[in-house]
Amino acid sequence: MNRRRVTKVVRYVLLALLTILLGGITWGSFYMLDYSLTSNHNGKDETESYKYMYDNYPYLHQWVDSLNQASALKDTFIIGNENKKLHAYYIAANHPTRKTAVLIHGYTDNAIRMLMIGHLYNHEMNYNILLPDLQAHGRSEGDVIQMGWKDRLDIIKWINVAKAIYGDSINIVVHGISMGAATTMMVSGETLPANVKCFVEDCGYTSVWDEFSQELKKRFDLPAFPLLNSTSLLCKIKYGWTFKEASPLDQVKKCHLPMFFIHGNADTYVPTWMVYPLYEAKSAPKNLWIVPGAEHAKSYKQNPKMYLAKVKAFTDSYIN
Repeated sequence: MNRRRVTKVVRYVLLALLTILLGGITWGSFYMLDYSLTSNHNGKDETESYKYMYDNYPYLHQWVDSLNQASALKDTFIIGNENKKLHAYYIAANHPTRKTAVLIHGYTDNAIRMLMIGHLYNHEMNYNILLPDLQAHGRSEGDVIQMGWKDRLDIIKWINVAKAIYGDSINIVVHGISMGAATTMMVSGETLPANVKCFVEDCGYTSVWDEFSQELKKRFDLPAFPLLNSTSLLCKIKYGWTFKEASPLDQVKKCHLPMFFIHGNADTYVPTWMVYPLYEAKSAPKNLWIVPGAEHAKSYKQNPKMYLAKVKAFTDSYIN
């Protein structure tokens, strides 16, 4: 076989290998995007969510029953920034107050699964509360989980809904857990109504890139490059944002309102290390509580009295 023919064969082989590699990356990108962001509303419907909450927080059953008997648990809807119909529950305080909390649930959860924090604010601290279902969760429309990035704009709409329900003079804390905490931090970097006084973020991630990168390694033992790069590009093409763009870390740098950072030191889903650059990036005023032994999103469940005391002490400093 002459040299020219060998060169030609090598080129064909390399082209075939490149085609297989690109095909694999393309398939992997579509699979990862679907795996990460496609919503399944039936996965955590409200009946299942109530059962989960009552099993884990038995005191909620009596409280929710009393709310239903008094017709105090109410629904409201808006059209969000993605032109989806979005849902939230709201519950007025037992006694008239300007104190109001907007409470944001986590990844694949719904408003019902924030009722333990709703109880903390409404029952224990006499706050009005509003609990949105993020896009593609609970009773809200949508098929794609936005990881808090586009949700931040919907939360600003919900803040204005809270004003319409409870009055223009209310003072608001935004409190989120997990993806809800990331959403809270993303909201914090935007221009907000003066009613918003402070934020509580519980176990939020630094960026979608960082969170997906560590999950890719942990679940599939794969490095970020090249699959995460190609999947992020595909997300930009399909949904209009990239994994690095969706960055609570960048957003908290722009936030000048008080923020309370909470993270369990046994968290491996959103690793504990993520809270430290977030805390450092945020200008004062700010507080940090690393919860001993707490796994992901379990800081309240494992330390309810301390959680209440610390959240109350923080919010009392800024909410009249």
